[in-house]
Amino acid sequence: ERTSRSTGQVYYLNKHTKQSQWDKPTSPAVAQVRASHLLVKHRDSRRPSSWREENITRSKDEALDILKGYLDRINNKEASFEELASQFSDCSSAKKGGDLGMFGPGQMQKPFEEASFALQVGQMSGPVFTDSGVHIILRTK
Repeated sequence: ERTSRSTGQVYYLNKHTKQSQWDKPTSPAVAQVRASHLLVKHRDSRRPSSWREENITRSKDEALDILKGYLDRINNKEASFEELASQFSDCSSAKKGGDLGMFGPGQMQKPFEEASFALQVGQMSGPVFTDSGVHIILRTK
């Protein structure tokens, strides 16, 4: 709780995100989340290579189509998130089933961070686009 110098009104500051708001928070701010992801890179990714492929040439649309296929397989219970992330993620976190561990605000690319913090524990995102490629995110903590 702080007081605005310009208006004299009370406002609230989230110590973790540095966001301020006029209304009193209804729930405590989450400082960190834990998430896993499955990344599909494309030729316009900031580093278009991975442990799986030395030179990634697929388009962004092709990467999205591949990712949607993985989403379908997970949603139809044909494979688990962890299985697909371990086999097909273009991130080195594949060795850990896609697990990225705990992270807080400012540690991941903005679209990834926003999607991760917006998910409930156990909830999976749809496609999320970052400079690294296209992701499915599973919030685990």
